[in-house]
Amino acid sequence: MLSTVQAKLLIVDDLPENLLALEALIKREDRQVFKALSADEALSLLLEHEFAMAILDVQMPGMNGFELAELMRGTEKTKNIPIVFVSAAGRELNYAFKGYESGAVDFLHKPLDIHAVKSKVNVFVDLYRQSKAMKLQVEALERSRREQELLLTRLQATQAELEQAVRMRDDFMSIVAHEVRTPLNGLILETQLRKMHLARDNAAAFTLDKMHAMVDRDERQIQSLIRLIEDMLDVSRIRTGKLSIRPARFDLAQLVRNLVQNFAPQVAAAESSMQLVADEPVEGYWDEFRIEQVVTNLLTNALRYGAKSPVDVRVYTEHGEARVEVRDRGIGISEDNQKRIFQQFERVCANHATSGLGLGLFISEQIVAAHGGTIEVESRIGEGALFRVCLPLQAPQ
Repeated sequence: MLSTVQAKLLIVDDLPENLLALEALIKREDRQVFKALSADEALSLLLEHEFAMAILDVQMPGMNGFELAELMRGTEKTKNIPIVFVSAAGRELNYAFKGYESGAVDFLHKPLDIHAVKSKVNVFVDLYRQSKAMKLQVEALERSRREQELLLTRLQATQAELEQAVRMRDDFMSIVAHEVRTPLNGLILETQLRKMHLARDNAAAFTLDKMHAMVDRDERQIQSLIRLIEDMLDVSRIRTGKLSIRPARFDLAQLVRNLVQNFAPQVAAAESSMQLVADEPVEGYWDEFRIEQVVTNLLTNALRYGAKSPVDVRVYTEHGEARVEVRDRGIGISEDNQKRIFQQFERVCANHATSGLGLGLFISEQIVAAHGGTIEVESRIGEGALFRVCLPLQAPQ
C-alpha cells in the first residue's frame, strides 16, 4: 500500500546542471521530481503541489535558501515539509547551524555523498508515505465513527419509535378494554336482572313495554360493540391498503338529512339541538356507507364536545366540490391539538369525559382521502369547532 503512494520531491538550485545531477540521483518510478531555479519558482510549486520533502540550495541570487525555508515554515500548507539544505560553502561558515535554526531537518555539503543523499531521501519518502497511510487510516476511522454515530442515532430513533409504539399499544389496549367493558357490563347487568326476575317468577317484569325497553337497551349495547370492532377492522384495512370504496350515485343532502333525523335520540340525550341547511340536492359518485360513517362520526363528536350547545349542519356545493359542514359551539380545539386529532388513538380533550377508541377522525380522514377529498377543521378554545368535508363531484379515476 505504501509503495503505491506517489511521492513528490522538490529540488531548488540556481544552477541547472546541479538540478539535473540531483534529479538523476534521487528520481525513481514511484517518485516525481520538481525542479526550481529560484525561490520564487519554488514558492509557486509549493502552493500547487504536496511534497514529501524539499532539497534547497543555500546560496541563490535573490531570496536564499534560508529565507525560503522561513517562508515555508510560516505557511500552513508548507510548514510540515521536511527541508534538507545543500551548500558548497565550507563548514567554517557554520551554515549547518543556521539551517537547523531555519527549520531544516538535515544539512548536506557539496560535493554530495551519493549514498548519503539516496539514504536520506529514502528515509523521508518512507516517512511521508507512512504519514499518508496513517492519515488515510485516521480518515477511515473518522468515517467509521461518523457512520457509527449515524447508526446509533438511527437506532435510538428506532428505539424511541418502538417505545412509542409499545406505549400506544398499551394505551390502545387499555382504551379497548374500557370501551368494550362498558356495553358488556350493561348486557351482563340486563341478563342478571332478567335471570333474577325469572327465578322469582316475576312475570310483571316482562310486559310488552318493558320488553321493548330491554330490547332497545340490548341493541344499543350490541351496536356499541359492533362499532368498536368495525373501527379496529377499518384501521387494519387502512394499514394493509384494503379499505374498500364502492362508489355509486346518490344524493349527499338526503343522506345527511336522514342521519340528522336518526340522531334525534342522541340530540335529546345530549340536551342539545341540531339544525340542518341542505336546500338543494347534492349528487355525486361516492361510497354511501363510508360517507355515512364519516358524517356520523362528525355528528357524534359535535354532540360529545358541544357542551349542550346547538349543532349546525350544512350541505352545499362550492368550487366543484360537495361539502358537508358540522359546527358546534362547545369547548373547541387548540391549534396544537388540531394537528393531532386525525392521528390514531388520539383523544385530545383531557378535561372532558370521552369515549371511543380515538380512531373516528383517523378513519374518517382516510375514507375522505380515498374519495380524492379532504377534511378540515377550524377551531379556537372555547369557541367550538367547524369540521368541513370536501368531496369531488366527479368520480375519481
